[in-house]
Amino acid sequence: MLKDGNILIGKAGDKEISLIPSQMNRHGLIAGASGTGKTVTLKVIAESLSELGVPTFIADVKGDLSGMIKSGDLDGISERLASMGIEDYEVRNYPVHFFDVYQNYGHPVRAKMQDMGPMLLSRIMGLTEAQEGVLNIIFRVAQDMDLDIIDLKDLQAMTNYVGEHSKEYTTRYGNVSKQSVGAIQRNLLQLETQGGDKFFGMPAINIDDWMSTEGGLGVMNMLECEVLFQHPLLYSAFLLWLLSELYNRLPEVGDCDKPKMVFFFDEAHLLFDDAPKRLMEQIEQTVKLIRSKGVGVFFCTQSPSDIPASVLAQLSNRIQHSLRAYTPAELKAVKQAADSFRQNPDLDTAEAITNMKTGQALVSVLDEEGAPTIVEKTKILPPKSSMNIAPEEEVMRYIERDSLYGKYEKSFDPESAYEEMEDIYRKEEEERLAAEEAKKQAKLQEQKEKQEAREKAKKEKEQAEWGNRLAKKAQNKLENEALNIGIRSAKKLLKGWLK
Repeated sequence: MLKDGNILIGKAGDKEISLIPSQMNRHGLIAGASGTGKTVTLKVIAESLSELGVPTFIADVKGDLSGMIKSGDLDGISERLASMGIEDYEVRNYPVHFFDVYQNYGHPVRAKMQDMGPMLLSRIMGLTEAQEGVLNIIFRVAQDMDLDIIDLKDLQAMTNYVGEHSKEYTTRYGNVSKQSVGAIQRNLLQLETQGGDKFFGMPAINIDDWMSTEGGLGVMNMLECEVLFQHPLLYSAFLLWLLSELYNRLPEVGDCDKPKMVFFFDEAHLLFDDAPKRLMEQIEQTVKLIRSKGVGVFFCTQSPSDIPASVLAQLSNRIQHSLRAYTPAELKAVKQAADSFRQNPDLDTAEAITNMKTGQALVSVLDEEGAPTIVEKTKILPPKSSMNIAPEEEVMRYIERDSLYGKYEKSFDPESAYEEMEDIYRKEEEERLAAEEAKKQAKLQEQKEKQEAREKAKKEKEQAEWGNRLAKKAQNKLENEALNIGIRSAKKLLKGWLK
């Protein structure tokens, strides 16, 4: 509910508790055990942002937010409104664009694999450090070959290609083991069974379509996550990719009167569970820097302890619903939650956390100067839209009537690594055959030259032998002539003596 330009989320006694729009890009936390009212709080904030003309992105993990498209039941909330002294409260519906990675209950959401990159893909597939290194090499080879990696079969084709040329690429880029290549292929196959073949492809989602308004109201972009939530690595990587895309696409705006967009990430702990150090650093940096782009992020989870301290420190607007504490670990979580607030001397924060009713929350938000207010036990307003789940057939009709219908429904497969790989293999085969033919011709030429050399040597030998025979014959003739001359001379001499 908007009041005096701020977002009224509830009352602490007679005191109004409001979120200041100019401080909402300083991020926030909505925490509490299941069934304590987190979803209602999320709806109240998202509705008010819509009335401010601010679009939102909401991950609907439990599938209970579709009622935003219908007006609420004023009779059902009149008693609560009266108890809070709220008058002139008008129920209404809000513009929603439904999205679904699995393309069943919303517009398809697709991304290009090369936009997500090897680090997030490694996170999705649970690769080891060595396997992630090989995946980096695969993307680098594709880049050097000017090949796009759009969908799963593109990456499968590139992985197979690099594996077949592992010796060549190990020398150039680093070790490419067959074991790592095999592990990547197995994980890609598993990712395909989780729906990766639908998520990765074209047309890729245009973030600008999530920054829209309709009739002056900010559009709520609602991601159906009931199925996606069952694949937590894909879910968490998708959400982080989304933040990264926004950060890279949006210009710096600095301080602004209201955010450009606000994200609500339910089951936020999935972003951080088992996240490697480098990924945690990226999450922390993205959350820290994206506020300069005018984007606010609200993490919704059961306990603040689900959020790493480095990220939790950046969540300035905090709404804590009741926590249950029976075990030592739960008691510790309660104490940590209580200690994270600016203390109210009139309120035992730790005691209140475990005893609040559904629809109540401890709230501390940023004031006009950006300082946290003292924590107040707050009764949260009811939402203006329906708290019931909209019937599936009604949601489907709504989707078919909205302004985005038809833009993403039909996929297409551009020429990329998989399609070009046939030509690459054909050219390599032609080059191989040409090299073999050249080698064959070189061998034939070598044999020819050897044969010619042998024939030349033979001819030279024959000529030499023929010359030797002629010389010998001539010598014999000369010797015979000399002998004959000697005989004649001797005869002549003998005749002279006889006389």
